[in-house]
Amino acid sequence: TGAATTAALLEVTRLLLEKNGGYTSNDIAPPGSLLDNMPNWEYGALIQSRDLARALREVLSRSQSQSQEDVDLTLAEPRINFQNSSWALPATESEYRDARRYLKAYLDRLPVEGEDSAQFYARADNLSYWLGIVEKRLGSLSQRLSASVGQKRINTDLAGDSAARQSTSATSEVLVKTPWDEIDDVYYESRGAAFALIHFLKAAEVDFADVLEKKNAAVSLRQIIRELEATQQTVWSPVILNGSGFGIWANHSLVLASYLSRANAALIDLRELLAQG
Repeated sequence: TGAATTAALLEVTRLLLEKNGGYTSNDIAPPGSLLDNMPNWEYGALIQSRDLARALREVLSRSQSQSQEDVDLTLAEPRINFQNSSWALPATESEYRDARRYLKAYLDRLPVEGEDSAQFYARADNLSYWLGIVEKRLGSLSQRLSASVGQKRINTDLAGDSAARQSTSATSEVLVKTPWDEIDDVYYESRGAAFALIHFLKAAEVDFADVLEKKNAAVSLRQIIRELEATQQTVWSPVILNGSGFGIWANHSLVLASYLSRANAALIDLRELLAQG
């Protein structure tokens, strides 16, 4: 138990470093420095990898809140959170390779018994904890994608709590619109995040198989994966189109937001299912 999830994290981080063209987010010379879409794709996948690494360290590898952290995960998690654009002293790739080395050590210790063993606790509350992080990430990405066309949104920041306050005052309506030169950045960041999540959720389906079967929730997880897989379809247009939404031209951001929103809604339902006895 836990081997599939850890192996999926290792594979995604390997792809970040060893895909065709290598890691590009910290390149200072052409052609890497001239690329725009790939660094954003890498960042999206990296954020999901960081979230899973944190969940492994804080929850998935610990039996109780007062239990001791796994030594390899305490070394891997800060390294995968290292600045993603450092060219040297140290280079980002060096830190991420060190993180992979410690993750591999944790993976190798999972089947070992005794004092040097590593643990992975496949419980419903642990899965729900990580899915809660994913839920917030998908919600943010879908909102940012939807802002490609610009819209006035009702300010709901303090909704549901009459005594709630925030640090600065805000108007009742907020105009949200992504700058035109950042639309493709958000799009490819979202694709990268979805790519990583597909791998992680498929791994969770293996490691948490008994939990999902008991809750009769395996089909719900598969539907989430299906929605995310749809985000990886080939974009045949040479540029990311940004139509008005109901106009002549397509709006690729809204299409992607639709898939992510459905995946997020299914994720919320899955977490509620896991919370039930």
